Amino acid sequence: MSKINVDHVFTSESVSEGHPDKVCDQISDAVLDACLAKDPASRVACETMVAHDLVANSGEITCSGWEDIDTEKIAREVVKKIGYDHEDLKFWHDSFEYISRLHGQSPDISQGVSEGEGLFKDQGAGDQGMMFGYAANENPELMPTPIALSHRLLLELESIRKNKKLDYLRPDSKSQVSVKYTDGKPDYITCVVISHQTDDVPLDKVRRDLVEIAKEVLEPTGLLRNETEYFVNPTGKFCLGGPYADAGLTGRKIIVDTYGGVGSHGGGAFSGKDPSKVDRSAAYYSRYAAKNIVAAGLAEKCEIQVAYAIGVARPLSINVDTYGTGKVEDSQLQSVLESGSIFDFRPAAIVQELNLLKPDGWSYAQSAKYGHFGRDIFPWEKTDKAEDLKNAVKEMVNV
Repeated sequence: MSKINVDHVFTSESVSEGHPDKVCDQISDAVLDACLAKDPASRVACETMVAHDLVANSGEITCSGWEDIDTEKIAREVVKKIGYDHEDLKFWHDSFEYISRLHGQSPDISQGVSEGEGLFKDQGAGDQGMMFGYAANENPELMPTPIALSHRLLLELESIRKNKKLDYLRPDSKSQVSVKYTDGKPDYITCVVISHQTDDVPLDKVRRDLVEIAKEVLEPTGLLRNETEYFVNPTGKFCLGGPYADAGLTGRKIIVDTYGGVGSHGGGAFSGKDPSKVDRSAAYYSRYAAKNIVAAGLAEKCEIQVAYAIGVARPLSINVDTYGTGKVEDSQLQSVLESGSIFDFRPAAIVQELNLLKPDGWSYAQSAKYGHFGRDIFPWEKTDKAEDLKNAVKEMVNV
């Protein structure tokens, strides 16, 4: 079992929907949503790049009815909805140049992913690689506390900005929360950082307003202390932001998207990829399994790694690590997962079980901001298999 440093400070960051990289993720996933709505069998690998007065899409898309999908219109609608909707921001929905270099998926890849077309009968994984899922019993979200709180701060600031409660806020922002852990549990928040794009208003006012908001968001956690430090716009000014100030790319915020640096990451990004790509679907399913293990009380923390070969349905390996917090041996939990009786890690089974081709009540574009994990709107956040896991482990122990 892995050892963990039980007394330490851990920091995670989040970025807002107006951050250049997140603008790209949302455009890529909005294109994916449009393709799946038109053709649930779509194959999508859509990349986005933004810069001053430019949005560019590239990648591979195979979709029946593709000719009816206006990707430029999608990009402009996403940019406007985020809040880049007037020329004072120097990047806005009506002004940027749009370029598309999207084309069909390689038939070599398609035959390995399409059921019955490759060397194996079942639908294979869309690529090789390893994916991770993680959960911890630190909060209702079963997420690491630093990333959960960083997301909460920016969600509240987005609401305040869009409701014009603070009319000087602009779309681009970042947050960062540092948490002291004692005996492996969150003890208190040592530091909060907020960098938020604003109109040209006095820094003292921005700092006063945003510290007050941060305290309102974080006070209910019971983790604030008198010694908690706050840093708001620590450079002194943040007026120029978004794609005007920094270029953005799809998939460049993979740690923000996942667990804030806690645990491991296989390196694959999510946004713009249809669920035949296990970078996305298997990472979602691994979170689903890890969250149910923790919800079942079988471990306080759990990380699951799964690995695939392109075109092969059966996972090459499944590994469970509870960081020494498991109520049973990690090998026993691993055996339950490997059996496939509760969680089936084959790509086609994942897609079917989580209904990833026909999202119901959620969209991929929603997942492209404020993290893919920790919000109950997504099907991989359910804890509906906790009892099944407890019963399976009990049977194994009693044998």
